[in-house]
Amino acid sequence: MTAPALLAISHGTANPAGQAAIRALTDAVAARLPDVTVRLGHVDVQQPDVAASLATLPAEQPVVLVPLLLSAGYHVHVDLAEETADRDRLVITPALGPDERLVEVLATHLAELSPTPDAAIVLAVAGSSDDRANEDCRTTGRLLAARLGRPVTVGFLAAAEPRVGDAVVAAGASGHPVAVANYLMAPGYFHDLAVRLADGAPVARPLLDAAGPADALVDLVVDRYRRGAASL
Repeated sequence: MTAPALLAISHGTANPAGQAAIRALTDAVAARLPDVTVRLGHVDVQQPDVAASLATLPAEQPVVLVPLLLSAGYHVHVDLAEETADRDRLVITPALGPDERLVEVLATHLAELSPTPDAAIVLAVAGSSDDRANEDCRTTGRLLAARLGRPVTVGFLAAAEPRVGDAVVAAGASGHPVAVANYLMAPGYFHDLAVRLADGAPVARPLLDAAGPADALVDLVVDRYRRGAASL
């Protein structure tokens, strides 16, 4: 029996470094699943889009679509559902977050900044017009706070409050240094915006970059696929 294909769908970015980082993740997943057909598509900005990606797979082949998205907002609940509605034997897995494996990577990248024990931590997240996605990010903030054993303030880059710049200012108001954890998938517009809004506070690397994907991220995507495949 042919294994279900894995269709990884990222948000998409115009940033070449971000594109390479996402591709490296899917390549690592494909290496972990040598008997599985793995495709990469995008919900916005880049091609191939969802429809074009699905068209590369035989109509009769079952498909597990794994959103390479950190929270379940409009893209997951509406876009992906609508764009795959005509495809039989296709399952859309949960978004990647919230998940302890993402928190593991966040904590590792934050530690590279060597924040002092009294440093105030801000978690920079993209933000969404769908508050379900924002609540997923707040959950990740709570998980990171539990992991670090210190408070974490979630700052949004768009669509929700508080914005990252305001969160950094408020966190530093007591005189403590501020360090910014980076809950973004890869380099791109939002990462550059986070650095700018941090106004000199150090900003950790995004979850993916030129260093290659952490094993925890590969494990997470593979796990999403296997659970989805078991449901078909």
